[in-house]
This record gives sequence, structure tokens and C-alpha cells, in this order.
Amino acid sequence: MALQLDEERKTCWVCFATEDDDSSTPWVRPCRCKGTTKWVHQLCLQRWIDEKQKGKSTSKVACPQCNTEYIIVFPKLGPLVFVMDKIDRIIYKVAPFVAGSILMGSVYWTAVTYGAITVMQVLGHKEGLNVMEGVDPIFLLICLPSIPVVLMLGKMCRWEDYLLRLWRKHAAKLPFLQHFLSTVCGRNLRVPTETQPDLSDMLTATRLFCGALIMPTIATVMGKIMFGSVHSNFQRTLLGGVAFTILKGALKIYFKQQQYLNQANRVIKDYPTEETGPTSSNRVIKDYPSEEPRLSSSSV
Repeated sequence: MALQLDEERKTCWVCFATEDDDSSTPWVRPCRCKGTTKWVHQLCLQRWIDEKQKGKSTSKVACPQCNTEYIIVFPKLGPLVFVMDKIDRIIYKVAPFVAGSILMGSVYWTAVTYGAITVMQVLGHKEGLNVMEGVDPIFLLICLPSIPVVLMLGKMCRWEDYLLRLWRKHAAKLPFLQHFLSTVCGRNLRVPTETQPDLSDMLTATRLFCGALIMPTIATVMGKIMFGSVHSNFQRTLLGGVAFTILKGALKIYFKQQQYLNQANRVIKDYPTEETGPTSSNRVIKDYPSEEPRLSSSSV
């Protein structure tokens, strides 16, 4: 009988108060729980739901014990507040799509502007403008933003790595060229494991992005320096880009090969042991030299 009375006595599972402590506080049974978690104060449950919703009054909340979703009923709103509430919910749902569209549009028009600048830089200012004015605008809107995309894809093509692997595989057949690019040889040398750069790394991705976008400028500068006698801006820039790509690739191959050789020739040394010095029995403590004047033979 006492156990039955304890189960029937209302106890709030939030504040652990009973109905004997405060009989005026309204109680609610919001879920399928039985026993001591059956009843809860209306105000305590409201505060607990506010903590769970974190300012989002429309989010659903369920009982932590039986996972029953609480039935939350709001009072009827006036016509003006009802309309404002609907507008607020529509804005809340549409805002992410609008922000994404604005972001994509900004990226697109930035790519179009970059493509137009690249065309004028490669062909020359006047010739580039004449070419773009004579082309269908729809064609320009498709081709201009594809220029940075093509540059990015070209930058991702790591032709130096493929050439370096081919060199390491067939270098033994060309011994007269091993003087310029040494290879790993010998039984005691290991072949190091090489790791490819991860494009998901932020630093690698930004380096690739910046290198791809600055390539037309570098090609233009290299063309003016190395091929200034060529009159065509396009040919001069194209030759400068090819020369820069070959020079950079050769230096990169040499640098990677040197790193490869350093990894292959590294040696792990023995741990240095302390050399045994003289023992205490062999040590001799000498007298400290005194500063007394020596007696000369004449004084004796």
C-alpha cells in the first residue's frame, strides 16, 4: 500500500519537488512514462523545453526517457501577427538558397571578369577588345568563365611526376645522363615512399589556386623578356608560357630527385654511449701553485 501511494504521489522529475511542497503549481503528464517520471511541473517543463529549443520555438522536443514527442500548442495569433509569422518562416527557409545564389553569381561574374582580363592580357588590349566585341555575347558568357577552370585543371596535371617516374624506371639504360640526375642504386639503399600532395589540404589548394590564376601574367612577362622580337602578343605569351612551364618543370624534377636521394641515403645512427673516463682511484689532485718568491743561488 505504501509503494502504491509513493507511485501515485506526484513528483517533478526536473526539480524533484512533490505535490505536498506546492499544491498550487500546475502539473502535466506529457508522455508515456510511468512511475516517478510520469508527472512534471508545467513551468519546469517549459523551462526545460526552452533550453532544448535554444531559441527555435518551432523545433520539436521529445521526452528523454520514452522518446515521446511533446504536444506543444500555441495560443491563437491575431491576423497581423499570423501573417508576420508566416513571412518570417518563409524568409528563414528561402534565405539559404538566396545567399547561395548570390555567392554563385558572384563567383561566376568574377570568373567572367578574370577571363576577359586574361584575353586582353594574352592578345593585347586593343586586339583582345576587338576579338570579344566580334564574338556572340552568349559565347563569351560561356567561354570566359571557363578560362580559370581550364587553368586550374592544367595546374592539377602533374606532368613532372610522371616524367620523373619514367626517368627513374629507365635511367639505367641511359648511363651517360645519370650524371645530371642521379638515381637510387645499391643494395643497402632503400627506395623511399613518396606521398602525393593532398588537394583537400587548405595550403595545397590555395597554392594551386594562386599558381593557376597568376600563370597568364607570368607567361606574358616571360614572353616579353625572352621573346621580345616576336611581334604577335599571342605568340609571345604562348612561347613565354611554354618556356616557363618547361623551366619550372625541370627545376621541380631536379629538386624532387634530390629530396628523393636524401630520403634514400638517410641513415639512423647508433645511440651514443658515454665514454668511460678515468676512475676516482686514478685521479690525482695536485697542489695549488703558491706565489712565494723563489730563492736565487746568490741568496743561498
